[in-house]
Amino acid sequence: MNTSKPLSGKRIAVLAADGFEQAELKTPVAALADDGADVTVISLRRGRIRGMHMHQPGDLVRVDRTIDDAQAADYDGLLVPGGYISPDILRQSAAARALLRQFDAAGKPVALMSQAALILVSAGLAPRRTLTSWPGIRDDVVNAGATWLNQDVVRDAHVLSCRATQDLGAFVQALAPFFAGEPAAQHLPDIQSDPAQDKPLEQPNQSLRWLAAPSFGAMLSLALLGVGVVAAQRARHRPAAAGAAPDTSAGDTPRLAHDPAGRG
Repeated sequence: MNTSKPLSGKRIAVLAADGFEQAELKTPVAALADDGADVTVISLRRGRIRGMHMHQPGDLVRVDRTIDDAQAADYDGLLVPGGYISPDILRQSAAARALLRQFDAAGKPVALMSQAALILVSAGLAPRRTLTSWPGIRDDVVNAGATWLNQDVVRDAHVLSCRATQDLGAFVQALAPFFAGEPAAQHLPDIQSDPAQDKPLEQPNQSLRWLAAPSFGAMLSLALLGVGVVAAQRARHRPAAAGAAPDTSAGDTPRLAHDPAGRG
């Protein structure tokens, strides 16, 4: 074991589901591993989960352990990436909420990115905390009893929260000392929540403009395919002509429905 790295010997759980924001998982995980941490990706099912670049599909990430086999006692800290989809899925999972409560009850470090604060809300752990998050869920956080600050990174005792992917640099810089057990620099004063933003941090339709529109050829091919399917279905259900039996050489299914080209 290399003890020169700040997180050598630390076991960090990463809780994510399909639709996690890819940069919010891969960048912190790479930084944690580089600092010597042993990182385990936990999800609701086995196999691989799909990342996203805002609204566009990203890479697949292998799941190391399902949430049913995970306990906070096995880890030294928890990281939850954000995204438009993953936190919404996880907040609906009783097992995910229970795992978060385990970490909180043990006072173990919990790092939340952008929309991941929603899981804290659904787990009933938001009241009297000071957090930041994706500005779009600011009202959810405040209505749940937390103080919301419009800052890149906010630490409140053993909870570290990050506002958005754009703040990854500051968040990654704070991760190593946070998971290493460095105490918070100062006690947060009793303050009011920052107001909601007047403009979105990033307009979703800006990224959607880069999505490729289907070509005319692709649309025509789909239309012809649809016509072919309808014709095949009509032919399959058409009553046989008097004195003629349907071709059942491919079993009980007429040849036209089995192979439109008549190849058997």
